[in-house]
Amino acid sequence: MIQNPILTGFNPDPSILRVGYDYYIATSTFEWFPGVQIHHSRDLKHWELICHPLDDRKKLDMLGVPDSGGIYAPCLTYDDGLFYLVYTNVKNLTGRFWDCSNYLVTAENIEGPWSDPVYLNGSGIDPSLFHDEDGRKWLVNVVLSHKDGGKAGFPYWSGIALTEYSAKERKLVGESHYIFHGSKIGTTEGPHIYKRNGYYYLLTAEGGTFYNHAVTMARAKQIEGPYEIDPENPVITSKYDCTLPLQRTGHADLVETPNGEWYMVHLCGRPLPSRGRSVMGRETAIQKVKWNEEGWLRLEDGSHTAKTEVAMPVLHGGTEKVPQEDAIEIWRDDFDQEKWNVHLQSLRVPLTEDMYSLKERPGFLRLYGHESLSSKHYQSFLARRQQHFCYEAETKVEFAPISFQQMAGLACFYDTMNYFYLYVSCDEKKHRVVNLLSNDLNNFTYALKEDIEIPENGAVYLKVKVSWASAQFSVSMDGQNWIQVGDVQDYSRLSDEYFKERGIERFTGAFVGICCQDFTGEHRGADFDWFEYREKMKLNIC
Repeated sequence: MIQNPILTGFNPDPSILRVGYDYYIATSTFEWFPGVQIHHSRDLKHWELICHPLDDRKKLDMLGVPDSGGIYAPCLTYDDGLFYLVYTNVKNLTGRFWDCSNYLVTAENIEGPWSDPVYLNGSGIDPSLFHDEDGRKWLVNVVLSHKDGGKAGFPYWSGIALTEYSAKERKLVGESHYIFHGSKIGTTEGPHIYKRNGYYYLLTAEGGTFYNHAVTMARAKQIEGPYEIDPENPVITSKYDCTLPLQRTGHADLVETPNGEWYMVHLCGRPLPSRGRSVMGRETAIQKVKWNEEGWLRLEDGSHTAKTEVAMPVLHGGTEKVPQEDAIEIWRDDFDQEKWNVHLQSLRVPLTEDMYSLKERPGFLRLYGHESLSSKHYQSFLARRQQHFCYEAETKVEFAPISFQQMAGLACFYDTMNYFYLYVSCDEKKHRVVNLLSNDLNNFTYALKEDIEIPENGAVYLKVKVSWASAQFSVSMDGQNWIQVGDVQDYSRLSDEYFKERGIERFTGAFVGICCQDFTGEHRGADFDWFEYREKMKLNIC
């Protein structure tokens, strides 16, 4: 059986593709760089993160983009020996006007190199490319309107537009026109087109990406429409049952196996039982689906709700060896390679040579201090997704600050308005100290009224232990004897829902990472020996 979600942690808006016996899923990364995560599998159960296609500023420049801006809903397709990836870079989220540019990159190999981007349009989000049997290519995307009709503070999701793409000219050609204005559920987005048995099927997400989210379908004999709505929509939703472990189900894509089985990947969220907040953000799950006699898509069991366990596909010939899962996940980067681990990402822009070094001190990552964790520009910060409800993250750092404006340490981060930061710095007397800074919607507090003074020399070990909705931070000088830094913190606020409860829209998830700041202009460096993330829960025991 396949256990859901298949991509844990912040991995929303999945687009799935099969080439031969290989499956690939592309997911959104928002303001995290490099852009777009691509996972690979041979059996739909075991997935490995293999690359980020948007890996330089020519392909993706997010300098200054707002929180929850950046990469939205990529679409990965394949045609005639070439991979196609279309994506949105959202640069502004101000009221009725969202500035969102859609681009296309291509590659012969999934791991690159990927081409320079081709600008497509700026009319809306969630672009998807369809390769028709006659060789023509079509782009569909949501059109965002600044005119009346939308929610307060939002553009109006006015429908799905269709435009032809010329591979020869490398641009959109012809007139763009609406093909679908959505069902009565509303907020129609995430379009994908498929062709089957003489019909063009349009799969969309509706209801908004929170607890009313849903997957809907319509079909037409011609790609331009008119589209007939599935009489039993939605295909899948969790909005009618708040007890389901997979909530927020929507934004889906389909794949057919070599043996003719069909599966749907979709977005979901797993709320904390005590708070109803999804600290890991929107994740990716999979469901087995079938086509009924009337030609409509249904979940295999005939229901409309996502399952946590799904039957695996028939592997080609049934001979492929399935890898075994580890009992407990331990992830670690010792910084002894030419590049850090693929799971580590920076914010908005790549780290440049004046922000880090893996060569200055072999076996260490040196982060040179730059801007604060609240900056939308140049942060010396590397982090990875939280992927388990219970985990520990730990690092060993050597840092000799000479000003209170120099800091380095371990951060649990949602966005620039919401994070915890366990840091090493110094006080006015030049004594090296540790404290915990909390940013709660730009309200800043310190866990301790008096800093913890630590020895002037030597490495410092920093750790956070997360258990569901709580987080305890601690410091050690030897990695064995630990001192707690402050009380247990409310970790659940690192979530979309925490913002939503306050009327603010956010769409990412919790990360944990290492960073360095220096506001003096000296760019003092901190040497990180390693960074480790350990899963602490199996079978719901934490």
